[in-house]
Amino acid sequence: MRAPRIITALGLAAVALALTSCASLSASSSPVPTPSATASVAPASVPPVVVDELGAGAQETPVDVEVAGPAEVTYRKITIKPGAGTGLHCHYGQLIAVVSEGVFTHYAPIYPTGVHQYEAGDSIIEGAHYIHEGKNEGTEDVVLLVTYVTPEGDPLSETDLANCDH
Repeated sequence: MRAPRIITALGLAAVALALTSCASLSASSSPVPTPSATASVAPASVPPVVVDELGAGAQETPVDVEVAGPAEVTYRKITIKPGAGTGLHCHYGQLIAVVSEGVFTHYAPIYPTGVHQYEAGDSIIEGAHYIHEGKNEGTEDVVLLVTYVTPEGDPLSETDLANCDH
């Protein structure tokens, strides 16, 4: 059995910093030499790397994403229409989400009252195996930017609640 892979907040920050650093290269920077002398170099007016900020969210508690064995990382934009929800489910791995738009109501046993509302600019960390449900109880779309870190070959979510912790 392989040891769990751990992606810490520091590791995620390092990746973000590396991407941001690449994006900050300006057209006046020296072009990076290409392996082939015949390879073409982009015109000076085209930045070598373009990064679009899709969302950012605040997280006040420590972030520790741990998945045993080989892992898959999936990134999704999820839109939940007013009155709709995810249905009860659990995950085999963990996910980190940012609420990009709207107010997301999350029902889960991890909250003292069993429910928590997340607004645009908040982040959500969901752990593995506990049953939960997300709903849009507002009048505007909820847009979530979600990164799943799951064991290789497992589904992103499980709706057969017998496979979840109770």
